[in-house]
Amino acid sequence: MNRRPTLLAAATLTAAAVLSLSACGGGDGDSKENDKIAGAESGEKRESPSPTASDDGVERPEIKLPKDVKYVFEGGKTGDAKKDAVLADNERRIASLDEAITVDAEKHPALKFYSSGDALLSAADYVQDFYKRGKTFVGTTRYYDREVTFLKGGAAVVTYCEDTSKTYPKDRKTGKVDRSIPGSEQDYGFYNTRLEKNEDGVWQTTSVLTTSAAKRCMP
Repeated sequence: MNRRPTLLAAATLTAAAVLSLSACGGGDGDSKENDKIAGAESGEKRESPSPTASDDGVERPEIKLPKDVKYVFEGGKTGDAKKDAVLADNERRIASLDEAITVDAEKHPALKFYSSGDALLSAADYVQDFYKRGKTFVGTTRYYDREVTFLKGGAAVVTYCEDTSKTYPKDRKTGKVDRSIPGSEQDYGFYNTRLEKNEDGVWQTTSVLTTSAAKRCMP
Protein backbone atom coordinates (compact mmCIF):
# COMPACT_ATOMS: atom_id res chain seq x y z
CA MET A 1 0.00 0.00 0.00
CA ASN A 2 1.36 3.43 -0.92
CA ARG A 3 1.66 6.06 1.76
CA ARG A 4 0.54 8.69 -0.72
CA PRO A 5 -0.75 8.02 -4.25
CA THR A 6 1.34 9.37 -7.11
CA LEU A 7 0.05 12.64 -8.49
CA LEU A 8 -1.54 11.89 -11.85
CA ALA A 9 -0.12 13.46 -15.00
CA ALA A 10 -3.58 14.46 -16.21
CA ALA A 11 -7.19 14.16 -15.13
CA THR A 12 -10.50 14.23 -16.97
CA LEU A 13 -12.32 16.49 -14.58
CA THR A 14 -14.88 19.19 -15.20
CA ALA A 15 -14.55 22.72 -13.87
CA ALA A 16 -17.14 21.79 -11.26
CA ALA A 17 -14.79 19.16 -9.88
CA VAL A 18 -12.08 21.75 -9.43
CA LEU A 19 -14.48 24.14 -7.75
CA SER A 20 -15.62 21.39 -5.42
CA LEU A 21 -12.26 21.61 -3.68
CA SER A 22 -13.61 24.63 -1.83
CA ALA A 23 -16.12 22.36 -0.11
CA CYS A 24 -13.56 19.80 1.04
CA GLY A 25 -12.70 19.55 4.70
CA GLY A 26 -10.06 17.64 6.61
CA GLY A 27 -8.85 17.26 10.16
CA ASP A 28 -5.51 18.64 11.31
CA GLY A 29 -5.16 16.07 14.06
CA ASP A 30 -2.85 16.20 17.04
CA SER A 31 -0.40 13.41 16.24
CA LYS A 32 3.29 14.14 16.70
CA GLU A 33 5.68 13.36 13.89
CA ASN A 34 9.43 13.73 14.50
CA ASP A 35 10.83 11.22 12.05
CA LYS A 36 13.97 12.14 10.16
CA ILE A 37 14.52 11.16 6.56
CA ALA A 38 17.58 9.07 5.81
CA GLY A 39 20.04 11.04 3.72
CA ALA A 40 18.34 14.37 4.37
CA GLU A 41 21.39 15.60 6.27
CA SER A 42 23.28 16.06 3.01
CA GLY A 43 22.83 19.14 0.87
CA GLU A 44 21.06 22.37 1.65
CA LYS A 45 17.85 21.83 3.58
CA ARG A 46 14.88 24.06 4.20
CA GLU A 47 11.81 23.54 6.30
CA SER A 48 8.28 24.09 5.05
CA PRO A 49 8.03 27.24 2.91
CA SER A 50 6.75 30.53 4.25
CA PRO A 51 4.11 31.03 1.59
CA THR A 52 3.32 34.66 2.41
CA ALA A 53 6.97 35.73 2.56
CA SER A 54 7.97 37.30 -0.73
CA ASP A 55 10.53 39.86 -1.89
CA ASP A 56 8.88 40.40 -5.27
CA GLY A 57 5.89 42.39 -4.09
CA VAL A 58 3.37 39.69 -5.04
CA GLU A 59 0.42 39.44 -2.68
CA ARG A 60 0.19 35.75 -1.96
CA PRO A 61 -2.50 33.73 -0.17
CA GLU A 62 -1.50 32.39 3.20
CA ILE A 63 -0.88 28.65 3.43
CA LYS A 64 -1.37 27.04 6.84
CA LEU A 65 -0.30 23.44 7.25
CA PRO A 66 -0.79 21.14 10.24
CA LYS A 67 2.19 20.94 12.57
CA ASP A 68 2.69 17.28 11.68
CA VAL A 69 3.08 17.96 7.94
CA LYS A 70 6.67 18.98 7.20
CA TYR A 71 9.15 19.22 4.32
CA VAL A 72 12.82 19.08 3.57
CA PHE A 73 13.69 20.99 0.39
CA GLU A 74 17.24 20.46 -0.78
CA GLY A 75 19.01 22.80 -3.16
CA GLY A 76 16.73 25.78 -2.53
CA LYS A 77 19.28 28.41 -3.53
CA THR A 78 21.05 28.20 -6.90
CA GLY A 79 22.66 31.63 -6.95
CA ASP A 80 20.46 32.56 -9.90
CA ALA A 81 17.63 34.86 -8.79
CA LYS A 82 15.29 33.78 -11.58
CA LYS A 83 15.78 30.08 -10.91
CA ASP A 84 15.37 30.66 -7.17
CA ALA A 85 12.03 32.39 -7.83
CA VAL A 86 10.84 29.41 -9.87
CA LEU A 87 11.88 26.96 -7.15
CA ALA A 88 10.17 29.08 -4.49
CA ASP A 89 6.84 28.98 -6.33
CA ASN A 90 7.32 25.26 -6.95
CA GLU A 91 7.62 24.80 -3.17
CA ARG A 92 4.54 26.91 -2.57
CA ARG A 93 2.60 24.86 -5.10
CA ILE A 94 3.52 21.67 -3.24
CA ALA A 95 2.42 23.25 0.04
CA SER A 96 -0.86 24.46 -1.49
CA LEU A 97 -1.65 20.94 -2.65
CA ASP A 98 -0.98 19.45 0.76
CA GLU A 99 -3.00 22.18 2.45
CA ALA A 100 -6.01 21.19 0.33
CA ILE A 101 -5.58 17.60 1.52
CA THR A 102 -4.87 18.14 5.20
CA VAL A 103 -6.57 21.37 6.29
CA ASP A 104 -10.27 21.77 7.01
CA ALA A 105 -11.25 25.05 5.33
CA GLU A 106 -14.11 26.40 3.27
CA LYS A 107 -11.70 27.36 0.48
CA HIS A 108 -8.12 26.67 -0.54
CA PRO A 109 -7.22 29.70 -2.69
CA ALA A 110 -3.51 28.89 -2.81
CA LEU A 111 -4.09 25.78 -4.92
CA LYS A 112 -5.56 27.80 -7.77
CA PHE A 113 -3.00 30.54 -7.19
CA TYR A 114 -0.05 28.25 -7.93
CA SER A 115 -1.65 25.79 -10.38
CA SER A 116 -3.50 26.20 -13.66
CA GLY A 117 -4.50 24.16 -16.70
CA ASP A 118 -3.80 20.44 -16.60
CA ALA A 119 -1.86 20.81 -13.36
CA LEU A 120 -4.91 22.19 -11.58
CA LEU A 121 -7.09 19.38 -12.92
CA SER A 122 -4.64 16.69 -11.83
CA ALA A 123 -4.30 18.37 -8.44
CA ALA A 124 -8.08 18.33 -8.01
CA ASP A 125 -8.18 14.62 -8.82
CA TYR A 126 -5.33 13.94 -6.39
CA VAL A 127 -7.01 15.82 -3.55
CA GLN A 128 -10.42 14.26 -4.20
CA ASP A 129 -8.89 10.78 -4.02
CA PHE A 130 -7.84 11.41 -0.42
CA TYR A 131 -11.35 12.50 0.55
CA LYS A 132 -12.99 9.60 -1.24
CA ARG A 133 -10.78 7.18 0.69
CA GLY A 134 -11.32 9.05 3.96
CA LYS A 135 -7.59 9.63 4.31
CA THR A 136 -5.12 12.40 4.95
CA PHE A 137 -1.45 12.08 5.93
CA VAL A 138 1.24 13.17 8.38
CA GLY A 139 5.02 13.17 8.29
CA THR A 140 7.98 14.68 6.49
CA THR A 141 8.46 14.66 2.72
CA ARG A 142 11.86 15.20 1.20
CA TYR A 143 12.43 16.92 -2.16
CA TYR A 144 15.85 16.71 -3.79
CA ASP A 145 17.82 16.67 -7.05
CA ARG A 146 15.83 19.73 -8.10
CA GLU A 147 16.77 21.37 -11.39
CA VAL A 148 15.38 24.34 -13.31
CA THR A 149 15.60 24.68 -17.09
CA PHE A 150 14.23 27.64 -19.04
CA LEU A 151 12.56 27.05 -22.38
CA LYS A 152 12.22 29.28 -25.42
CA GLY A 153 9.25 31.52 -24.88
CA GLY A 154 9.89 31.99 -21.16
CA ALA A 155 8.42 28.87 -19.57
CA ALA A 156 10.43 26.85 -17.08
CA VAL A 157 10.79 23.14 -16.40
CA VAL A 158 11.41 21.96 -12.85
CA THR A 159 12.40 18.35 -12.29
CA TYR A 160 12.82 16.82 -8.86
CA CYS A 161 12.67 13.70 -6.75
CA GLU A 162 10.25 13.06 -3.91
CA ASP A 163 10.80 10.77 -0.92
CA THR A 164 7.64 9.96 1.04
CA SER A 165 9.15 7.16 3.11
CA LYS A 166 8.57 9.18 6.28
CA THR A 167 4.94 10.05 5.63
CA TYR A 168 2.06 7.98 6.93
CA PRO A 169 -1.66 7.69 6.09
CA LYS A 170 -4.10 9.06 8.61
CA ASP A 171 -7.78 8.16 8.91
CA ARG A 172 -9.75 11.35 8.41
CA LYS A 173 -12.58 10.27 10.71
CA THR A 174 -10.73 8.64 13.62
CA GLY A 175 -7.44 10.52 13.40
CA LYS A 176 -5.52 7.24 13.65
CA VAL A 177 -2.12 7.22 11.93
CA ASP A 178 -0.89 3.96 10.37
CA ARG A 179 2.88 3.75 10.80
CA SER A 180 2.99 0.01 10.14
CA ILE A 181 3.29 0.32 6.37
CA PRO A 182 6.72 -0.93 5.25
CA GLY A 183 8.90 1.14 2.98
CA SER A 184 8.89 0.35 -0.72
CA GLU A 185 10.02 1.60 -4.10
CA GLN A 186 6.70 3.41 -4.39
CA ASP A 187 7.97 5.93 -1.84
CA TYR A 188 10.25 7.47 -4.48
CA GLY A 189 8.81 9.51 -7.31
CA PHE A 190 10.26 11.66 -10.09
CA TYR A 191 8.44 14.80 -11.22
CA ASN A 192 8.75 16.76 -14.45
CA THR A 193 6.75 19.98 -14.18
CA ARG A 194 6.19 22.96 -16.45
CA LEU A 195 5.78 26.43 -14.96
CA GLU A 196 4.71 29.65 -16.65
CA LYS A 197 4.91 33.14 -15.20
CA ASN A 198 1.48 34.78 -15.18
CA GLU A 199 0.65 38.46 -15.40
CA ASP A 200 0.83 38.78 -11.62
CA GLY A 201 4.42 37.55 -11.55
CA VAL A 202 3.63 34.11 -10.16
CA TRP A 203 5.29 30.99 -11.57
CA GLN A 204 2.24 28.76 -11.93
CA THR A 205 2.60 25.03 -12.51
CA THR A 206 0.69 24.21 -15.70
CA SER A 207 1.49 20.52 -16.23
CA VAL A 208 2.89 17.64 -14.21
CA LEU A 209 4.36 14.34 -15.38
CA THR A 210 5.33 11.77 -12.77
CA THR A 211 7.17 8.47 -12.56
CA SER A 212 6.43 6.32 -9.55
CA ALA A 213 9.04 3.94 -8.13
CA ALA A 214 11.66 6.04 -9.94
CA LYS A 215 15.02 4.31 -9.70
CA ARG A 216 16.88 7.56 -10.31
CA CYS A 217 15.46 8.84 -7.01
CA MET A 218 16.17 5.80 -4.86
CA PRO A 219 19.02 5.80 -2.31
